[in-house]
Amino acid sequence: MATEKVLAIVLAGGEGKRLMPLTVDRAKPAVPFAGHYRLIDFSLSNIVNSGFLKVVVLTQYKSHSLDRHVTITWRMSTLLGNFVAPVPAQQRMGKHWYLGSADAIYQSMNIVNDEMPDYIVITGADNIYRMDFDQMLRHHIDSGLPCTVAGIRQPLSLANQFGVIEAENGKIVNFLEKPDNAQGLPDAPDQVLASMGNYIFSTKELKEALEKDAADPDSKHDMGGNIVPYFVSQGAAGVYDFINNEVPGSLERDRDYWRDVGTLDAYYEANMDLISINPVFNLYNSDWPVYTGLGGSLPPAKFVYGSSDRMGIAIDSIVSPSVIISGGKVQRSVLSPGVYVHSWADVSGSVLMHNARIGRGAVVHRAILDKNCVVEPGAQIGVDLDHDRERGLTVTESGIVVAPKGMVIKP
Repeated sequence: MATEKVLAIVLAGGEGKRLMPLTVDRAKPAVPFAGHYRLIDFSLSNIVNSGFLKVVVLTQYKSHSLDRHVTITWRMSTLLGNFVAPVPAQQRMGKHWYLGSADAIYQSMNIVNDEMPDYIVITGADNIYRMDFDQMLRHHIDSGLPCTVAGIRQPLSLANQFGVIEAENGKIVNFLEKPDNAQGLPDAPDQVLASMGNYIFSTKELKEALEKDAADPDSKHDMGGNIVPYFVSQGAAGVYDFINNEVPGSLERDRDYWRDVGTLDAYYEANMDLISINPVFNLYNSDWPVYTGLGGSLPPAKFVYGSSDRMGIAIDSIVSPSVIISGGKVQRSVLSPGVYVHSWADVSGSVLMHNARIGRGAVVHRAILDKNCVVEPGAQIGVDLDHDRERGLTVTESGIVVAPKGMVIKP
C-alpha cells in the first residue's frame, strides 16, 4: 500500500451522448451496470482497493443521481481523514462551466492545494476493468518522470478509435490521436498501445502544465488532447503497460480485461461478458471486490411456479436481489433489483434495469430496458425491429433495442 500522499481525481462530467437514451436524465457514470452496480463503481473500487482513500469525483452533466449515489454509497472514515466527495462545476475560474477534462481539474485546484498531495491519480468514470493503481504509482516514481499514462494493448485495426502511444524504453516519444496509419508494437505487430485515460502526475509539474494550458486560448483543455502531449513534447511522459498489472484474484481470462462502454452496443456487450460459465470479466473476485450500495434492505430474489408449462427459471443470467421470476423464463440476461417477470414471459439476451415489469406472455429479446419500463402482457420487443423503430425505440447497429426510463411497451 502506498505511503506517499496521493489524491485521486475521477473525471465524471461526461455527457455520454452515444449512450442515449440511457443518459437522457443521468450522467454516463451513473448508468446502472451488471445488475446493481453503477459504471462509476468500477473506477472507485479500483482506487480504494489500491489503497488511495482520498478521492474527489468531478461532476457536471445531469449529475443528481450520480451525486446521490456517491454520497450515499461511498462513505469513508472521517476519523482517518478519508473521503470520496462529489464536486460539481463551480465556475471558480470565471463565468463558464468545465471547458474540458483539464479545465475541470484546473478549476478544482483549490482541492489540490488543500490536500497538498505528492502525486495525483486521474481516472475516467465509465470503463469496466480491474487495476491496481499502486503498482502504476511505483512505476511512476521509479521512472523519475512527472507524467505517466496507462496503456492498454488493442488490435492494430482499432487504432483509429484511440489515442495511440509510441514509446521507447518506457518514455513516450509520440502520442497520436486516432491515427489511420499506426504502427504495431515490436513484440506484437498486430497490436498498438492505446491510452486508457488513466494518468499519474507529480503534483508540482501538473499544476504548472494546467496553468499554461488555461492561458492558451487555442487549447481544447483536454487531458489526453493537450496535457499529455505537452509532457510528451518536454520528454517528460512515461507509459505504464496495463499488461504488467497484477490484480489479486484475477484469472488468466480476465486479468487484462478493459472495456470502454461509450456506445450502446459496447455497453450491451460488456453486460453479456459477465454471464458465461467462465466470464470474460469475473464479478466474483473476492480479493479485489467491486463495491456498491444496494439502496436499502432488499429481499432475496425469488423464483416461483414449477409446473411443466409454467416454470420460473433463469439460465446463464445475473439475477439481482428483489427480482421475482414468476412462471417466466429468463436466458442470458442481466436483471437489476426489483425486476418482475410474469408467467409465460420470455426474456433472452437482455439487460433489464431496476423495477422493469415484463407482463404475461411478453417477449423481450436482445433489448436494454431502462428503469421502470413496462412490457405489457403479450407485447414483444426485439422481435420486429422495424416495428420497434416505428414506436420510438432506439435500435443500434447490431440490432439491440433500447427503451428509455418508464416507457410502456404495448402489444
